[in-house]
Amino acid sequence: MGRGRAKAKQTKVARQLKYTNHNIDYDRLREELGADTGHEEIHPPAASEQESEHGR
Repeated sequence: MGRGRAKAKQTKVARQLKYTNHNIDYDRLREELGADTGHEEIHPPAASEQESEHGR
């Protein structure tokens, strides 16, 4: 017993997270995280490079 309040609060918080509008300023977030603005894409190594690394 006694779990009713805790569960009600969790439900309330879950509904708030689900239905509230989250306006995220991605440019500001990028600046705060110190992300590079060069937009360089990271490509995985080619299959031939992976095979040579594994000794095949």
